[in-house]
Amino acid sequence: MLPRWELALYLLASLGFHFYSFYEVYKVSREHEEELDQEFELEADTLFGGLKKDATDFEWSFWMEWGKQWLVWLLLGHMVVSQMATLLARKHRPWILMLYGIWACWCVLGTPGVAMVLLHTTISFCVAQFRSQLLSWLCTFLLLSTLRLQGVEEVKRRWYKTENEYYLLQFTLTVRCLYYTSFSLELCWQQLPAASTSYSFPWMLAYVFYYPVFHNGPILSFPEFIKQMQQQEHESLKANLCVLALGLGRLLCWWWLAELMAHLMYVHAIYNSIPLLEAVSGWTLGGLALAQVLFFYVKYLVLFGVPALLMRLDGLTPPALPRCVSTMFSFTGMWRSDAGFAKVGQACPVGGARLDRPQRVRATVLSLSLTQDGGHGVGEIFYHVYRHCWVESWNRVSINKKMSNRCC
Repeated sequence: MLPRWELALYLLASLGFHFYSFYEVYKVSREHEEELDQEFELEADTLFGGLKKDATDFEWSFWMEWGKQWLVWLLLGHMVVSQMATLLARKHRPWILMLYGIWACWCVLGTPGVAMVLLHTTISFCVAQFRSQLLSWLCTFLLLSTLRLQGVEEVKRRWYKTENEYYLLQFTLTVRCLYYTSFSLELCWQQLPAASTSYSFPWMLAYVFYYPVFHNGPILSFPEFIKQMQQQEHESLKANLCVLALGLGRLLCWWWLAELMAHLMYVHAIYNSIPLLEAVSGWTLGGLALAQVLFFYVKYLVLFGVPALLMRLDGLTPPALPRCVSTMFSFTGMWRSDAGFAKVGQACPVGGARLDRPQRVRATVLSLSLTQDGGHGVGEIFYHVYRHCWVESWNRVSINKKMSNRCC
C-alpha cells in the first residue's frame, strides 16, 4: 500500500490531467462552434445559459427522445402497478407485471412489435424443449439473422411512420434475444424430468416482458429473476420511498453531468470531422478520447440506472452499474457485473452459471458471435462504434501527425 501523500499526489496529477484535457477540448469546441454547427446542426438549448448541444451521439439522443415521449411514463406506470400488486395481490404479481409489460410494448411498438417479440419467444421456447444447447444457439443466431435481412427490414419499416420506431423495435428484439437465450440454455441444464415448474412458457413470458429492462437492459439471468421474483419478503413502502428519492437524486445528477458534457464539449461532432481531428493538438486528441469514454460511462449510469432503480423497488437485485473508466487499466473493467452487454464475459449469465473452463471458453466464443450478430447489426450504434472506429481514427491521426513532423 502506497503512503497517503503519494496517493494524494497521484490523485492531484490525474485530476489536473483530466481538467486540462477537457479545457483543450472545450477551447476547440468554442473556436469551431460555427463550423460544427453548419456541418452537424448543433441543437439550440436553454438548459445551460443558451449553450448549443452536441446531439450527434445517436444512442443518447435516441433514448432521451423516447424517454420524453413514452418511456418515462410507462416506467412510472410499471412502478405504480408493481407497488399496488405487492400490496393487493402479491402472489399474482409476476403475471400482473407480465400483462403490464405486454401492454407497454403495444403502446410503443404496436401490434406488429408485440407479435414479433411473442413469435421469437415462442420459437425459442419450442426449440428449448429438445434440451440441446447446439439447437438453442442455432435458433438464437437464426432469429438474430432475420433482423439484418433486407426484405424483413423493409417490411418492418413499413409498420412504422418514423425511423426511431423501427430502431426501437430492433433494439428491443436484440435485447430480448439475450433473455430468451438465457431461458433456453438454463432449461438445457435441467435434469429430465424437470422438477421445477418455473421453466414453463408463462414464466418465460414473465421474464421476457419484464418492462424495466425490456428495451435496453441490463441483463438479469433467468434463475436470478425467478428466485427473486418468487420471494415473499419485500421492503416496506417507507423504505421504498427512501430508495426512490435517493435513486432519483443520483439519476438527475448523472443526467445533468451528461448533458453538461454535451453542451461544453462537442466531442462526437469533432470526432466526425476528420479535417478538424487532423488539425488539433495531441493534448486535444487525448482529451477527446478521455471525454468520449467518460461520456460513455455517465451515459450508461443513466440508461442502466433507471431500470436498476425500478428493479430495486420490485425487490430484485440489479446488476452492478459500471465503474468509472478513469480508475480502470482496461476498458472491460468498466463492467462490474457479468450482465454488461458489451462485456465478453456475458457468456456466464446468459450461457448458464454451472460451466467448467472448456464450457466457459465455448460459451465466450458463442457470446462474442452473438454480440457481433445482434448488437452490431442495429445500425452500428452500439459500443463497437467507439471501440473500433474512434481508437482507429485516433491512432491514424496521431501517426499522420508524427510522420508529418518527421518529414518536416
